[in-house]
Amino acid sequence: MIIPDHEIKRYLEEGRIKIEPLNEGQIKSACVDLSLGSEFRTFGHTKEPCIDSKKPKEYTETIIMDNNKFILHPGEFVLGITRERVSLPSDIVAYVDGKSSLGRIGITAHITSGWIDPGFEGKLVLEIANLGKMPVILYSGMKICKIMFFGMTSPSQTPYNKRKDSKYSGQMNIEQSRIHEDIQ
Repeated sequence: MIIPDHEIKRYLEEGRIKIEPLNEGQIKSACVDLSLGSEFRTFGHTKEPCIDSKKPKEYTETIIMDNNKFILHPGEFVLGITRERVSLPSDIVAYVDGKSSLGRIGITAHITSGWIDPGFEGKLVLEIANLGKMPVILYSGMKICKIMFFGMTSPSQTPYNKRKDSKYSGQMNIEQSRIHEDIQ
């Protein structure tokens, strides 16, 4: 079941769910709007013939927004990060999804991996792409996605922040993919 606004507010007051910074206007009827931070990771051109998911290598470079704006060109894919830090207890999971208003101008704010495990703590890294035909300016602080919360029937036995294989627990900046850690 999706957790509604009045329960989200109660969980925030109790400290069970933490979203910092947060203002009351971000809380909607069944989700919380999250805003775009100022850090991006962009994919540059390389002499490599492909990305080898088995080998850790730097394929991106960090960009910090100039004048709080970033121009996303058609066909471009970047990693962005939320301004807010999110913390979940061991009995609540969450899902991140893009904003319809951005989708209507060709911007997907989260393509895959929208699932947020119980026990996750940190800022959320977003996969952002421009599927439209015109460049779009993204601004630091703009609403970029929404997060929905779901109650579990019982707490997770091993929440994300307690797992030995949790790759992104506590992230405050955009980290490279660690898919190579999953390949045997």
